[in-house]
Amino acid sequence: MDGLECSEILLSHAKREESRFDSEYYSKENLLLQTIIDTAGNKTINEYGGVLDCSAFYPSITGYYSNDRSLIPFIRVNEIANGLILITDNTVFLPANIIEDNNKTIAVAYPGDIIIAKGGNTLAKVGLVTDEFPMYATCRDVIILRTTSLQGLNRHYLWSFLHSSFGQRMLWRSASQTGQPHLTLPAITKIKVPEYKKLQDKIEKLYTLSVCKKQESNLAYRDAETILLTFLCISEKAYKSTGIAVKSISESFRVTGRLDAEYYQPKYDEYASIIGHFNGGSSLIRTEFSQVKKICDRKLSSYKYIEIGDVNVSSGFATANEVATPDLPDNAKIMTKKDDIIISTVRPNRGAVAVLEDDNLLVSGAFTVLREKGTYKKEVLQVLLRLPFYRDWLLRYNVGTSYPVIKDNDVLNMPIPLFDKETQNDIAQKVKESTDMRSQSKQLLEYAKQAVEMAIEQGEDVALKWLKDKVNLSV
Repeated sequence: MDGLECSEILLSHAKREESRFDSEYYSKENLLLQTIIDTAGNKTINEYGGVLDCSAFYPSITGYYSNDRSLIPFIRVNEIANGLILITDNTVFLPANIIEDNNKTIAVAYPGDIIIAKGGNTLAKVGLVTDEFPMYATCRDVIILRTTSLQGLNRHYLWSFLHSSFGQRMLWRSASQTGQPHLTLPAITKIKVPEYKKLQDKIEKLYTLSVCKKQESNLAYRDAETILLTFLCISEKAYKSTGIAVKSISESFRVTGRLDAEYYQPKYDEYASIIGHFNGGSSLIRTEFSQVKKICDRKLSSYKYIEIGDVNVSSGFATANEVATPDLPDNAKIMTKKDDIIISTVRPNRGAVAVLEDDNLLVSGAFTVLREKGTYKKEVLQVLLRLPFYRDWLLRYNVGTSYPVIKDNDVLNMPIPLFDKETQNDIAQKVKESTDMRSQSKQLLEYAKQAVEMAIEQGEDVALKWLKDKVNLSV
């Protein structure tokens, strides 16, 4: 019958394959995949010295969750993004004593380890642990592939293979099919890895270069901040102002409608004074930018969507995720254009402010969305609003209870200093350099994955020539 296929497998072969008898495992597509991998190499992860580990059952630790970045980050599936472990504003942190008290049940990962999602819709999702933190606690939903004991196999090459289309298919094939598909430690250790000695060296250099580009991106952004702060002449005490404000009803509630003490802290008046007396003059955000209010009609089957957690508060960059329209949250509202700037009105003190790099993105209604009018550069506003000075200032307008929330008008009515054209251009140029370096960093990691795929499909020499045409890795 049309659509049906049949694979004939010897019983002895099935027994060698961990007694797998499910038909999907022996589909023609999977058998062809296995032949391709076997042709390229015949050693397993276990034979290369790879060691697997994972967290076991542990008591509930949600009560110890913290946003204190001085603690130990807790890796969950959401921390696996674009092939890396990314610590975001949604990451939770745990005290060291919780890890120590549960050291037999909470497994710890280290820089260079590879994290693999166990099951569900995220099964086989792979992320390389970076050196942002010295150690990471892991949840029960991920597996740690330790790479320190690897022999004859570069950790970055192994990561690129597992992150590639071939590695992903091998992981999915090895997953247990009893109930919901899930990965087991023994199954992963038996995955065969193609061995390309010369390519491994190039993959290592690609990763190193990617890290360097990311560092250059961070430095360029810091330069933009330095330029802005130099012109503002803000002293350290501006962030640490304390004191008590005494206001009459006529000076307070009858003017602002606010009775909460936070609103009248003297530091906010000091902030306003600093901007109000700026030698270049000042304006309001609503004067220099237009607010974008275009509501999504949801006529497409899916959208590239950005919510609050998709803005990296450390770097100031946003990552969109493809979401099927039926799965979009109710608050997915505003359609945007490239170069629009989004400002989170939820917990504004985090500095979740980003300039959008793509057209036709859908963003959460929890963002104030702004568009340049032509005189005030978006990059300048982004750097300004991410300064501790402004992040603190925005808290003045908090109306939330469990966590700070402000309104669109609070953002639009914020005073901003007016910089001369040359200063704006200098700041914007540094931000653009930062963006370019970050894009190059991501592209280099994509090259690594593509090179592995090309080596498997067309041979190592073809992959090496392709890489040589793409990037200089001679050093």
